[in-house]
Amino acid sequence: MSTASALLIAAAVGSALVAGIFFAFSAFVLQALDRLPPGDAAAAMRQVNIAVINPLFFGAFFGTAGLAVAAVAFHWEHPTVIAGAACYLLGTIGVTIAGNVPLNERLAGGAIDWPRYRRPWGRWNHVRTAAALAAAVLFLV
Repeated sequence: MSTASALLIAAAVGSALVAGIFFAFSAFVLQALDRLPPGDAAAAMRQVNIAVINPLFFGAFFGTAGLAVAAVAFHWEHPTVIAGAACYLLGTIGVTIAGNVPLNERLAGGAIDWPRYRRPWGRWNHVRTAAALAAAVLFLV
């Protein structure tokens, strides 16, 4: 297998892994938190936001971004690879930085309560789930 092909497969697997992580939040984690009293849900999510800052998650999340960029470097003439990288970089990394992280910071600082946090955070999470999944498919095409 060539390096160029291996990069596409690795970028697809990384994108799918990240999509799965985000899908779990959309499919059941947020619903489980919603079953708690709002203050408890907010406290639990604050702990999740602390725990997610670890080498395993960051390796998958940011490592896939690096793989996406490398895949474009090897396949710059393929629109689907460029689209896959754009989906991942803008729809996953970009949305996390511009949407989810600011909400997480507001929750951590007590500037927002659970009901006002949950809806926009969930919507942004749906976007990044779909973007990571789309990236995985596009890298495989």
